[in-house]
Amino acid sequence: MSTSSPSSASRRDMLRSAALLGSGVALTAGGGAAIAAADSEMARIRKAAESNRDADIRRIQDWIKLPSIAAENLNMAEGAAYMADLARSAGFTGVTTVPSDGHPGVFGVMDNGAKRTLGIYFMYDVKQFDPAEWSSPPLEARIVDKPGWGKAIVGRGAINQKGPQATFLAALHAMKDAGVKLPVNIVLLAEGEEEIGSPNFRQIATNPGVLAALKRCEGIFIPACWQGANGEVQVNLGSKGIIELELIASGEKWGRGPKGDVHSSYKAMIDSPTWRLVQALQTLVSADGNNVVIGGWSENVRPLTAREKALIAEAARGMDEAQMKASFGVTHWIDNLPLEQALVRLAQEPTANIEGLVAGYTGPGGKTVLPGRAVAKLDFRLVPNQTRAEAEAKLRAHLDSQGFTDIEANVSGGYDPTEVAEDSLLIKAEMAAYAKMGVKANLNPRLAGSWPGAVFTAPPVSIPAGHFGIGHGSGAHAPDEYFVVDSSNPKVAGITDATMGFVEMLYQMAAVR
Repeated sequence: MSTSSPSSASRRDMLRSAALLGSGVALTAGGGAAIAAADSEMARIRKAAESNRDADIRRIQDWIKLPSIAAENLNMAEGAAYMADLARSAGFTGVTTVPSDGHPGVFGVMDNGAKRTLGIYFMYDVKQFDPAEWSSPPLEARIVDKPGWGKAIVGRGAINQKGPQATFLAALHAMKDAGVKLPVNIVLLAEGEEEIGSPNFRQIATNPGVLAALKRCEGIFIPACWQGANGEVQVNLGSKGIIELELIASGEKWGRGPKGDVHSSYKAMIDSPTWRLVQALQTLVSADGNNVVIGGWSENVRPLTAREKALIAEAARGMDEAQMKASFGVTHWIDNLPLEQALVRLAQEPTANIEGLVAGYTGPGGKTVLPGRAVAKLDFRLVPNQTRAEAEAKLRAHLDSQGFTDIEANVSGGYDPTEVAEDSLLIKAEMAAYAKMGVKANLNPRLAGSWPGAVFTAPPVSIPAGHFGIGHGSGAHAPDEYFVVDSSNPKVAGITDATMGFVEMLYQMAAVR
């Protein structure tokens, strides 16, 4: 069922037509005919999508009920098998699990005899969760009312990434059920370790059979459903890279302090590994914690170009700063910066973040111990032209130079930053698809978050990589994560309109040049 009233749907159709005429996007020879053919087929595809709506929702709910958590080695084989079954059901052939030194990937192809091939990236793993923090059980995938948004599925993985991914699969089911042949071939590659920094994904992507298929792709995207309340979306021209790690201080490695916990009264005569870790952490950043001061950390950072700054300025003019601050639960940006400068900083600056600190007793009340071990979980976001290898080496060198040779730095995963050209076929197709749907799309120089797109953009794959989709969800990595299926906001897509958005992207990918 459409999430829009007939009148709003009519307005949107007019906006789509006007936007396409004024978009300036060039079509391939015969592209106009292809788009016309697509328009004639859209009614059949939408009818199929509407008929499949309940099944499409159940697909998301059932997937949420099987959490694969790489950090806990939970249901990883089962998650890969489930992902493979979803791919086969959607029409992919040659679906196989691809082994790695860690958890496997899932690979499949869909040869539709088309001239162009599009890659699709999925992840079948999700983040950890504490059920006590949720208002709705994280594995029950209940549909609840979200004021201002509509009805939404709540569960771990709802928006990151099972909701958007299952909605892309819904598009394939709708086209198959409508008897419509896809206008592009598709290569699907999924992994199960994204939430631990994709430590083995490059190995999967460069498997000879997978690599040969990827190199035939004009581009690859990860499905996303990130519409804001005003219906606008971002088209990201890159993403920050990341390294995730633990810094560990222990009496055993240090040679000072206890090897295990002792009574806190002995602090008067025994060194504390916990204070040792705190002191090491303080050397990584400026006094306010906002700038990385590791030696040489920013020497290779590429400053934003004039074009990138102009894109940020344009986007800032259309943003509701008060709403943004309210959504984050903050009242100020760093250094009390105005919004535009804060957004420049968001795109341009590498970061050092403490995800968690663990030492000694953390339960109710007090327990007077001097811990023998302390752990800090950190992530470092990287920007062009930094690399994961460079960051790891500079962190180790910094700790050693500051006298913290005993502090262990155990890197669990990470990848380089991603960049994609504004004039690539992938970005042109995204912009054309949003224009056709009447969705305002803002070019964004760089997503502050991270995904392993650099595996695709760097040799030997070397193809454009990005994000695409309409719809809405939020709460990734947090309690009460959700994905909207019935939108109460006429500017924001529910599941059927989001499904049709992916259909539109397939046609535009076949047509643009």
